[in-house]
Amino acid sequence: MEGGEDPSTPNTSLRKSSSSLLTSNAVEAFSNPSREEDDEEALKWAAIERLPTYNRLKKGLLTTSRGGIHEIDIEKNLGFQEKRALVERLVRTAEEDNEKFLLKLRRRLDRVGIEHPTIEVRFEHLNIEAEVQVGSRALPTLFNFILDIAEGFLNLLHILPSRKQHLSILEDASGIIKPSRMTLLLGPPSSGKTTLLLAMAGKLDPNLKFSGRVTYNGHEMDEFVPQRTATYISEHDLHLGEMTVRETLAFAARCQGVGHRYYMLEELSRREKAANVKPDPDLDVFMKAIATEGQQSSVITDYVIK
Repeated sequence: MEGGEDPSTPNTSLRKSSSSLLTSNAVEAFSNPSREEDDEEALKWAAIERLPTYNRLKKGLLTTSRGGIHEIDIEKNLGFQEKRALVERLVRTAEEDNEKFLLKLRRRLDRVGIEHPTIEVRFEHLNIEAEVQVGSRALPTLFNFILDIAEGFLNLLHILPSRKQHLSILEDASGIIKPSRMTLLLGPPSSGKTTLLLAMAGKLDPNLKFSGRVTYNGHEMDEFVPQRTATYISEHDLHLGEMTVRETLAFAARCQGVGHRYYMLEELSRREKAANVKPDPDLDVFMKAIATEGQQSSVITDYVIK
């Protein structure tokens, strides 16, 4: 007890030191698995990055139901349950998470300087005319149908002059539809709204007389297939009663194909590899899945339903 020393001090210090060591070991023990998982994920991604671009677009890192991450072949191993779980993780609540998900897609493209393809539609000096029957002859009856065929044959032989009246549907119409902007077309009945939309979609009736220009990003309609770029949806919906909503959406997705998404993803993958950028695994699998052709069911179907 000399010098006023407390005999319990060394033991207390030893206990504190031991307690601190145990706490440190415990924290390290709990944190190690997380670091190991991150290291394992980094190794798996590095292995995917070493693949050629064609093969790299078919591989991804998918989070399992238990929280682990494993490498999958998107074309072969991404099943129905995996697609549904993937969409659920990306868009848990549609009203809150859909905008966040779309912003994540946009940020991934912006990070490597890829601009999303846009289309500007211009129509200049459109004139659309038709030759029509008037009065009771314009009614869609069986008698008028037979009479129209007979008159058309006689007109072709120049035996009977045509009794049809000239009708101007659109006259010198011009305008621009800007990309990424919703446009509302208004007008009174029979003012030519449907005819204008059909002309811009490349589905105009060949019997109509058409003059003027319709361009997509400066390209004339004969330079590409407009039906692969624009779609006119009629007011009359045709439903197949034998198909469910999911089957109808899946069928529509297969008919539309992947379009430009594959080539855009190909360039995105090259730039990210050059910049040493590692994307979000779930987002990467989603983008690769929607750019993969030949799938019986597309992840787009689950996203639209969600």
